[in-house]
Amino acid sequence: MTLLDKPILFKDPDYKQKVLLFDIETAPNLGSYFELWKEGNILWTFQHWYILCFAYKWLGEKETYVLALPDFKTWKKDKTNDFELVQKLHELFNQAEIIIAQNGDKFDIRKVNARFIKWGLEPPQPYKTIDTLKIAKKYFKFDSNKLDDLGDYLNIGRKIRTEKGLWKDCMEGDLKAWKYMKDYNIQDVILLEKVYLKLRCWNNSPPNMNLVLGGFTNCPKCGSEHTQKRGFGINGTTIYQRYQCMNCSAWSKGETEKRDKPLR
Repeated sequence: MTLLDKPILFKDPDYKQKVLLFDIETAPNLGSYFELWKEGNILWTFQHWYILCFAYKWLGEKETYVLALPDFKTWKKDKTNDFELVQKLHELFNQAEIIIAQNGDKFDIRKVNARFIKWGLEPPQPYKTIDTLKIAKKYFKFDSNKLDDLGDYLNIGRKIRTEKGLWKDCMEGDLKAWKYMKDYNIQDVILLEKVYLKLRCWNNSPPNMNLVLGGFTNCPKCGSEHTQKRGFGINGTTIYQRYQCMNCSAWSKGETEKRDKPLR
């Protein structure tokens, strides 16, 4: 049985299987032009973009998966038809409580939505998003917020080196190029998870993992029960217990109490 024969479903209800990390690779638009470098020189577009492949993993799980157009029988007849590939991605989105991607809010998720509506698929179930690019921009002043540069700066890995010709070779049906593209896509998701785990504790507005878990598990950022009390915080007329997670180092608040007496 191949990956395509298996439904993308998981029996374990643990929340880590509901937090999806993913990355897509798309084909470029193809058009006609007179001069190579002249701005605004495209005369017309004769082939619009489509999704070549996507890689994904569930947060905390070991396996990273990838699906590409050649994995489907329709590819031999039409190398631009991504309907079945998009259907599989739609299945994943319908399982996810939270979706994590690098520049996902502006690019990947919107691109995927464009293919959903192209093929007449309904909106997937509601989900929250975490965009690692937004976290990097908001809390830090890195020289570059690109995934490869973040991985290099944080000493957690790099993207696989590639050239633009790889996309052309894949579009022309080169199976060796497709294998390299899939490896490239997988590495992007592996690196994405590592970057997210590094940045996670700095993000003050993530989806609350307590709500994802359906109960109180102390750390709202990673769901860990291993937290320690670290003093008190004061907010107007209330005080609250501060906690620090021993798993991801994030800070969080306990229940607030009205400050009737001086804090001692």
